[in-house]
Amino acid sequence: MLTLNRREFLRATAAATASAVLAPTLFPTPARAAGLPTEIPPGPRPPQDPSVQILHPRNRTPLAFIIDDSTCLVNMAYFCMPQFNAALPTRPDYWKKWKTWPREIPDDFVREFGEFAAEQGVRGKYSLVPYPACVGWLDRELPGWSRKELKESLKLVRDLIAPNFDITPEMITHTRVIDIKTGRPVEPIGPNTIENAYPPVKKSADELAAYIAYALKILKNCDIACGAITTPGGFGNKCRAELSQAVREAVTAVYATEIPHYFKYIIEDDEPTHPRLEHVENLETDHPRLVVNVPAGIGDNFGGWDGDRPPQPDKYATEDASAGRLIDLIERNQPAVMFGHWAGLYTHGTKKGLEAAKRVILSLNRRYRDTTIWMKTGELARYQAAKELTRIERTGNTLTLTAPFACPDFTLRIPRAGNQPPRLTHDDGTAAFAEVNDPRDVKPGTWLPQNAANILCINLPKGRTLLAID
Repeated sequence: MLTLNRREFLRATAAATASAVLAPTLFPTPARAAGLPTEIPPGPRPPQDPSVQILHPRNRTPLAFIIDDSTCLVNMAYFCMPQFNAALPTRPDYWKKWKTWPREIPDDFVREFGEFAAEQGVRGKYSLVPYPACVGWLDRELPGWSRKELKESLKLVRDLIAPNFDITPEMITHTRVIDIKTGRPVEPIGPNTIENAYPPVKKSADELAAYIAYALKILKNCDIACGAITTPGGFGNKCRAELSQAVREAVTAVYATEIPHYFKYIIEDDEPTHPRLEHVENLETDHPRLVVNVPAGIGDNFGGWDGDRPPQPDKYATEDASAGRLIDLIERNQPAVMFGHWAGLYTHGTKKGLEAAKRVILSLNRRYRDTTIWMKTGELARYQAAKELTRIERTGNTLTLTAPFACPDFTLRIPRAGNQPPRLTHDDGTAAFAEVNDPRDVKPGTWLPQNAANILCINLPKGRTLLAID
């Protein structure tokens, strides 16, 4: 079992042995952990009646698209390559002729992607690097582009991308570590002063939270709503538990987010791909605290972080959706979260990566439109939090659900007790469920008879809810 941070790895070369699945990391790191980190405390979980099974929302397998290294106008590959080369000059993968690449990924490309995603119902996560490769500040100036162009680019993200994708900083620059007291890059440049490998030694959650909050505040100044962060590469590898706690503290402090989450890990083996709840506290109060780790289920095969690799869409899904990593996950009823880099989708202006992504999305939607549901990463995080943290008690034919968080599309499978339709009681009254006979019609307020059980779907409110199942 092997789970790795994205951009910590390069694909195995043809000369690698069959057992060598992953090649050396982007930056030197300690020995790889098997599976997701075990040192991060999960916190408590409430009791749940074993006769009740919590299903995926609307009993559909979740899909999501996670996009990294995106920002306004700046082609991160063009500006990152020379800085990575300066930090690690002996690495041949940083010797590429970056000056021949486009320096801009234009808003027309953002619009093309955003409109296609909206048309196909695609949801997920989209990064917005706040001080991209030290080119300029998104809340101030972006040298090389007019202030009008920057403002229009930010507006495009707010209006077109944010409705369907959670927006996150990918730390401050994604290249140089910044002294948050001065706003200047830390000198000298090297492996220890690049965000992909920061910090070089263990730091406290408070120190990491201060750095993360600095990034979040820049996007807040841009009127960008954030409930999460993305780590640049191996950021926080030496202090994974502290990083997780720092995300919780920083996102809560800057945005007062109820359920903070973050993206850092990729799972490419048989380990479950569902989000992980971490640092759960105060569960018996009105203000529980936690952070959710939302992994992807496959690495980047759309063009790489630098856009310099041929897309391999069949690794996600073949054109007939008969094979591929995402197909494997869907068939196992596991969240199928695909991952790619913005420069890889742009592919030096050829847009080959985007065309590959479109093909994958169309293939998935053709075959699985009636059995899957596209979700933002924050929606995945909320559903998992409700799934694991809602107390479920049964007395006779009455279920009591005590939910610390509201959750749409909350779906349960409950053994059938009688012939009466289920009824829901909450503070605002009692409501009966409408019976449906087709799984495609399951939505909040409906129930589906299924053998000796009923599938119920509700918009779960926060607090105490009673379900009569007689």
